Amino acid sequence: MVKEGNAAPSFTAKNANGDTVRLKDLRGQKVVLYFYPKDDTPGCTKEACSFRDAFAAFKKRGIEVLGVSPDSEASHKKFTAKYKLPFTLLADPDHSIADAYGVYGEKKFMGRTYMGVKRMTFLIDEKGKIKKVFEKVKPEEHAQDVLEAFET
Repeated sequence: MVKEGNAAPSFTAKNANGDTVRLKDLRGQKVVLYFYPKDDTPGCTKEACSFRDAFAAFKKRGIEVLGVSPDSEASHKKFTAKYKLPFTLLADPDHSIADAYGVYGEKKFMGRTYMGVKRMTFLIDEKGKIKKVFEKVKPEEHAQDVLEAFET
């Protein structure tokens, strides 16, 4: 897994509109890269809405918010429209970005073991370094925790 102080792994992905997003194009900006398992599920919706509700504060501080899940561009488009999400969601169907950040792996839920994306967030500074890693995420409070971490 990527650790604080490491260079953020580079990636290229499609957003909900099919446009290409490259991490290297965001150099010089602060970036929140948050990974979540699936569009329009209870925890993921709470987390996305917490970022939506705090988005003005992120924008005011010049912080780019990127959500990443294995869902398709079409799924992201519906999710974005349904909840009026003002930030970018990236499609990672082959989980190559999740693999690069070490967030794809074995999960357990209700006695079942399966492979999937772990809910984690990486704060990337203007130089492309990992400033902070959130391994334990509480979806409802997460955006506020992330904002506070950028203040320190």
